[in-house]
Amino acid sequence: MNPFTEKTIEIIKSIPSGKVMTYGQIAKVAGSPRGARQVVRILHTMSAKHKLPWHRVINIKGEIAIPDEESAYSQRAMLEAEGVCFRSNGLVDLKKSRYVSEINDVDII
Repeated sequence: MNPFTEKTIEIIKSIPSGKVMTYGQIAKVAGSPRGARQVVRILHTMSAKHKLPWHRVINIKGEIAIPDEESAYSQRAMLEAEGVCFRSNGLVDLKKSRYVSEINDVDII
């Protein structure tokens, strides 16, 4: 496993209940600021194997980015059950719910 993948898995596992991180934020903290799509790939292929809290990862707009309506509904339900704040427009309130980890020593994107 390459270092970026290992770091990405570590970061995703560190997101606490009730908080979210964006794909780009994770990529930047893992050392590849333009690697958001790699984060998507890692989530898609390794969530089950590494028991990743995949539902805590969203896009920069605060949207649930899963195109499948049933899966998107499930993700929102899991986030709401953890206390993640959604705004009236259906987006996650990133000011309230974004997680900034102690390993995150870079600016939030």
